[in-house]
Amino acid sequence: MKRAHPYSCWGILFCILVAVSASAQSRIDCSAINSRILKQAMQYCVYLPSGYNETAAEHPAKRYPVLYFLHGLGDNERTLFNSGGWTMIDELRSRHELGDFLIVAPEGRRSFYINSADGRFPYSDFFLREFMPFIEGKYRVQATRTGRAISGISMGGYGALRFAFAHPELFSAVSAQSAALMSESPKQLDRAAGSGAPIFGVLSTVFGSPINVPHWKANSPFILAEENAAGVRRLSIYFNCGRNDNYGFERGATALDTELTQEHVKHKYHLYPGDHSIGYFLSHFAEVVEFHSRAFGLTAQH
Repeated sequence: MKRAHPYSCWGILFCILVAVSASAQSRIDCSAINSRILKQAMQYCVYLPSGYNETAAEHPAKRYPVLYFLHGLGDNERTLFNSGGWTMIDELRSRHELGDFLIVAPEGRRSFYINSADGRFPYSDFFLREFMPFIEGKYRVQATRTGRAISGISMGGYGALRFAFAHPELFSAVSAQSAALMSESPKQLDRAAGSGAPIFGVLSTVFGSPINVPHWKANSPFILAEENAAGVRRLSIYFNCGRNDNYGFERGATALDTELTQEHVKHKYHLYPGDHSIGYFLSHFAEVVEFHSRAFGLTAQH
């Protein structure tokens, strides 16, 4: 029998060690779902913590909490993970400051994560009726209220608050950074649309031009927080905003803080120095994921 070359044994061992090491790393799984509701493919990315694959073999019944993360206007489902969020999450986990949960980032386009006023792009229907069931069927997650939370930045912050306040029976926690909360009335926004600011052009495609007032109210986090106050009080809530937000969203955030306080809804709100930028979001992103880790009961409250 031919003797194996000694280097080949070490080579095989090295390959095994590399494979084991790679399998123990977190990873981002990006793919698409063909939506019947939207009649097109929608992209998404999922953060899978290290050990997710090993758990499947050793503990097939184990299920992980899931945090749905909604991106901002002009971003996409990959932005969080490509801009430093992935590294930050892994660093927090390595220091045992974060428990194991999946983070799911769907493509949101310019939808504000609601059904458009003209009915052409029913994103909310897609998210609730197609996307969440798809994710919770494909991945080993806890498809229960206690194991489900939602977060977002800017447009996604609006979407996260809107989803949670409209459906507190589906989510146990919600967070938002620099949420696109506009305290102005639809009439004021219609008048401001004449300024030609890009944000108003986006609003018109979602809310109508002029703004469809009943549609605006039906999707307002402010109104939903009041109408569903009993359910909203069951949520764990955290949000922050830069005091020099480029779009003035700090006014809306402060107004929401005031309203929730008046409604006796427990929440955490921080108005920090900063603007409306990826730098601001990342500087406080650790607070967001740590908040959700505690809300899931994975790390100690403080």
